[in-house]
Amino acid sequence: MTTLYTSDHEWIRIEGDIATIGVTDYAQSQLGDVVFVELPKAGRTLKKAEAAAVVESVKAASDVYAPLSGEVLEINDELVAEPALVNSDAAGKAWFFKMKISNKSELDGLMNEAAYQKHIA
Repeated sequence: MTTLYTSDHEWIRIEGDIATIGVTDYAQSQLGDVVFVELPKAGRTLKKAEAAAVVESVKAASDVYAPLSGEVLEINDELVAEPALVNSDAAGKAWFFKMKISNKSELDGLMNEAAYQKHIA
């Protein structure tokens, strides 16, 4: 399993051709208390950089972008019911959706942990 990051503060966990996507701990700390999450529908085809989900906090609403092209396989219903999971477990239980990667070459533009830490420093 590999974890990569976008400059928009999403994390992507890669297992074979399946990617699990969420927002980073840094992103949730900037957002503040998350009160609502809107996720894409399973079966939806996303293009890289397309707005895929919305996170609303007491401070702001932010889009979550698809870090890769592919089809949404599953969404995290638990997150819809309990959006505050983003604040308590951004890198774990608060994953947003899983997708089947349609173009693995798109992984090349993503950052590893060290590069992402440098990006947010």
